Amino acid sequence: MKHFCSSTAGDDSIIACVLIPVYNHESAIGPTCEALTSLGLPIVLVDDGSHARCAGVLAELAERDGYRLLTLPRNGGKGAAVRAGLAFAEREGFTHALQVDADGQHCIDDLPAFIEAARRDPELLAIGYACYDHSVPRHRYYSRYITHVWVWCNTLSTALRDTMCGVRLYPLGMTNALLHRHTCGNRMEFDSEVLVRWYWQGGRLVNLPVRVSYPRDGISHFRLVRDNLLMARMHLRLTLGMLRRLFPLLRRRAQ
Repeated sequence: MKHFCSSTAGDDSIIACVLIPVYNHESAIGPTCEALTSLGLPIVLVDDGSHARCAGVLAELAERDGYRLLTLPRNGGKGAAVRAGLAFAEREGFTHALQVDADGQHCIDDLPAFIEAARRDPELLAIGYACYDHSVPRHRYYSRYITHVWVWCNTLSTALRDTMCGVRLYPLGMTNALLHRHTCGNRMEFDSEVLVRWYWQGGRLVNLPVRVSYPRDGISHFRLVRDNLLMARMHLRLTLGMLRRLFPLLRRRAQ
């Protein structure tokens, strides 16, 4: 399997991979990876302390051409897994990582647009916004807007359309530099915080649609009390950060 490389005027080549954090998705990860092979990208799997059955499936996948596996010693949460995976991908020589979820909920046909965005602008962070079909539970669909509104308040902008979608194309150098300064949390709060901090530092971004259907294996690692408390604490922290940046954010909004 070849790396996805493309040269643009004045820019170095793009060397991209797919990055998938995995925690106990042994039934879904195989079909998800099989579907992703149509992109022609190497696949980096991050085993976030999965049980033996899932770890075995990941080890078998890692023996195939075009796959790489990073195994974490214990479950640290999605944010910790993505953060470790982004650092690993850069060490492996990739310039960009297309993060997707392990459960196969994202439409593969919508993913090439993220790579094309990086080809046009290698410093761009391409962010997916979810377009749901009939399979989405209504309470999950509407509850996401609580986070959306908080993020819009934290940035004084609606530039970040959806910070909870699991698809985004990260430029690795700039993202890992940001994560060296701010860890952005170890669990579900990571996805939103890293994008808010990207916006705060003036990073370029684009929102791209991703069709979403609910997972093959029906496994959710969201823990209602724990993760909602983490999200609330994150938004409080980001609100205080927004207040410290109030005048620059207002000037940016005016422009």
